[in-house]
Amino acid sequence: MIWLWILAAVVVIFAIWMIGTYNRFVQLNNAIENTFHQIRVAMKKRFDMINQLVEATSSYIHFEKDVMTDVAKLRNINLNTPADIKDADAVARNVFGKLMAVMENYPDLKSAEVVQQLMSSIKGVEDEIARLRYLYNDQVQSYNMLRQMFPSNIVAGMFGFQQREYLEFGEEIEQRPSAKLY
Repeated sequence: MIWLWILAAVVVIFAIWMIGTYNRFVQLNNAIENTFHQIRVAMKKRFDMINQLVEATSSYIHFEKDVMTDVAKLRNINLNTPADIKDADAVARNVFGKLMAVMENYPDLKSAEVVQQLMSSIKGVEDEIARLRYLYNDQVQSYNMLRQMFPSNIVAGMFGFQQREYLEFGEEIEQRPSAKLY
């Protein structure tokens, strides 16, 4: 009779552990999704500000065709996967670098109040995106570690929790945006 009580206790403890582990996976998965959507919002805000910067400066200067093509590309870019975010970041950094180069050649433009406000806002969004990237990758690391570690990997396998992809950026993220005008 006592062995039935012991068996029942083990089953209950196992069920509680399994529920807790499943809920931890759900919690981390939802946190990752939430952070990813925040990154998407911040990237779209960044694109809008770069577009506003182009509009604010276009009355002063004539942009090369490739700058306007890249700005149009930013308006229509998809941000559905970490790879999309990486590609969009590269395009935005390229356009922003070209804008910075143009403004270096026009000191009056660089000191214009509207341009200064937009530049400050873009820097704030850049900082927000960097913070969100860090948070996203930290959450993905926690999720993936839980998914790979024993015995929680059993729960991951039973309920189909898949490996999550990091937001990886190459060496270009460490460099300042390109300031070359073709």
